[in-house]
Amino acid sequence: MFQLPPRAGPDAVELARKLGLTPTAATVLLARGLRDAEASTKFLDPRLADLTPPGSMKDRSLAVGRIARAVKAGERVCVFGDYDADGVTAAALMTGVLRALGAQVVTLLADRFDGGYGLSDRALERVLETGATVLVTCDCGSTDHERLERARRAGVDAVVIDHHRVPAEPLPAFAFLNPHRPECGFGYKGLASVGLALSVSAGVRAELGVNLDMRPWLDLVAIGTIGDVAPLDGDNRALVRAGLAIASRGTRPGTRALAEIAGFSASSLTGEDVSFRLAPRINAPGRLGKPDLALELLLATSDADARRIAADVEVACTKRKEVERAVVADAVAMLSDPALASLPAIVLAREGWHPGVVGIVAGRLASRFRKPTIIIALDGARGRGSARCPAGFSVYDALESARAELIAFGGHHAAAGVEIAADRVDAFRDQFCQACLQAGVPDAGPRVDADAILEPGDRPERVARDLERFEPCGQANAPPRIAIERARVLESRELTGGHMRLSIDVGGVRVSCFGAEMGGLLAGLGSHVRAMGSLRRDAWRGGDAAEMRLAAVEPA
Repeated sequence: MFQLPPRAGPDAVELARKLGLTPTAATVLLARGLRDAEASTKFLDPRLADLTPPGSMKDRSLAVGRIARAVKAGERVCVFGDYDADGVTAAALMTGVLRALGAQVVTLLADRFDGGYGLSDRALERVLETGATVLVTCDCGSTDHERLERARRAGVDAVVIDHHRVPAEPLPAFAFLNPHRPECGFGYKGLASVGLALSVSAGVRAELGVNLDMRPWLDLVAIGTIGDVAPLDGDNRALVRAGLAIASRGTRPGTRALAEIAGFSASSLTGEDVSFRLAPRINAPGRLGKPDLALELLLATSDADARRIAADVEVACTKRKEVERAVVADAVAMLSDPALASLPAIVLAREGWHPGVVGIVAGRLASRFRKPTIIIALDGARGRGSARCPAGFSVYDALESARAELIAFGGHHAAAGVEIAADRVDAFRDQFCQACLQAGVPDAGPRVDADAILEPGDRPERVARDLERFEPCGQANAPPRIAIERARVLESRELTGGHMRLSIDVGGVRVSCFGAEMGGLLAGLGSHVRAMGSLRRDAWRGGDAAEMRLAAVEPA
């Protein structure tokens, strides 16, 4: 059973009139705390002109000045990025802009299997071999004190661009840009590293006095921000909205080729497209091998090169899915043990698991069981793992409480990485679960609340169009959920994989519904249902057709 929210009241009707929306969409705005036309308009139509002024960002002027001097003097700049979507897109953006400004740039990425995350010892060796005098790290560096000190002694000025949690110890870098620094006065704290890279790049352009349009790189900001599950509010909302529009124009050969080989149109990208189709493919090469393929794809300048690289990326993505499925199956089987299943958090470790997929598996289990989850791939005496958690819980804080049992850890509230001795896993599980209990684990029941009821007289396709203005949806801006109080079932069937397909009559309008893994509910639905989920335009049928991605359905 799911609870129906109240119908649209006078406030919703008045807000709908002022904004030219359906009362259903206006009710969603009210449910999210947007109670007046001005605030609602800023949310529905975010503008780049309203971005937080960057002048208060700690060390930004230092970073901009040093990189600009390097460009003018012809110094070699090494851009070093992490191997995930945020790090790769940030490195691609910084590389593309600096090359457009005439810089000598060599770009390297962290290697999960040769040095691991961040500016490791091996990574620093690779950086020093380039002969660069300036190092710009993207999405890493906040905890790499020892390697940055060695870089400084070697005559390399390091500019650290990162958004992960900041240790108390001062960082021996020439400039350190991270909004989470206590002394950083920049008002918006949610930027991913690719957003920070855009700000620094724009600053270098201004410092050099070059008339360079930065908008073509906004597509990378959208992919990296969504891929890193950064909050889609504030500055990120404006940046990602603009970036999705740029990506939808298909001007970057790499993203266009990736969409083609993934079998979907890039002409109207949504946050969901990036989250489930583009970002996983950008991540795939680095999960199983070298991440450089993803970087080459984003920097490709010809369609022929982009298609060739995209084909290789797709092979890596297919392999990643196979490996991931095997680890998920193992993990779920382990959770059949009542002693593990009853705990407030999930901590699983096994020899032979692929370290490149532990983050995805942790995310899937955290979503499925609504518990903080850590999946660890053991390799002899040590293991490397990833932590994920349900919304509203800080996995980083819980790790901080259990850090005595870890060799190392790092990350942010929603995701983190750990390194641990194999013989300490059980002790760590105890400590981590205790920390989760003390912090208050989120309710284990799935959330099925609706934002609004589909109001009588609001045609589904019109509501779907209104709700498109809520994009980009994702972290901190979930897709609106609309409830349909009673609808006649026109057609129903179970699809391969246990999924459900329904067609329902909503006020004389046929709405197609898809329910993932809901096929088992079909027998008990009857002739009329009430349903709840994400309402959108039906791209398959086209025209004014609407469809619903079901979150819940039951007899009416």
